[in-house]
Amino acid sequence: MAADLYSAKVREGRAYLSLLLTPLQWIVDVPSRIAGDVSDVVVDRSLLVKENAKLKSEALQLERKVQQNAALREENTRLRALVRGSKRVDEQVSLVELIGVNPDPFQHQVIINQGSENGVQLGQPILDAGGVMGQVTETSHYTSRVMLITDARHAIPVEINRNGFRSIALGKGQLEELELDHVPDTADVQKGDLIITSGLGGRFPRGYPVAVVSEVIRDPGQQFTKVVITPSALLDKSRHLLLVEMPEVVQEPVAITDEAAE
Repeated sequence: MAADLYSAKVREGRAYLSLLLTPLQWIVDVPSRIAGDVSDVVVDRSLLVKENAKLKSEALQLERKVQQNAALREENTRLRALVRGSKRVDEQVSLVELIGVNPDPFQHQVIINQGSENGVQLGQPILDAGGVMGQVTETSHYTSRVMLITDARHAIPVEINRNGFRSIALGKGQLEELELDHVPDTADVQKGDLIITSGLGGRFPRGYPVAVVSEVIRDPGQQFTKVVITPSALLDKSRHLLLVEMPEVVQEPVAITDEAAE
């Protein structure tokens, strides 16, 4: 210890000895460093796996919210269009929702979420943002059945908005088209004409859009012209609908005379 303290040679020799022992120290330390690196890798992989799973879960939740937002955005667009459509209607209307569709392809009927308990009456017109969809044909306590204007059993009095020509729009059992009944060959009907309700019959108030003329077929050998029209309403897409309130019929009181009293 004294030599190491006072002799430079001893200190120099110790330095050389330390240099010779350095590789051995490295070798001895290798297992410890490998174990530490492996531990770090295992821990890092575990953390990465957990973080990856968490990020996937958050991504799925965000996708779900985006999908819901897209659906809400489209529903808001349809509701705004429905509100704009209701402003064009003079009669009182109420908002109803479509909750069912008749699976029979030969019967174009839908079910709405209001019935007799809500004041729904037979024959009430049903509209969407585009135009007339149909009318109530059956009511229960809390739901009602609506026959669409394209049903083969349905007919609605209409007129051409451009010139007032009156006719009957008949359902053909196809959602994409109707047909005007017995249109004379001399009638002024053009492709693109707007067909509206005429108000005749007292069921549908006048002026509601029904369809647009899509095809006019004139055969010189036939007495009548075939006029195909396309519904204005989105019969297979609309979910929120307008139920047109029907005016109540007020009966006049009957006066009782003296003779009747006797």
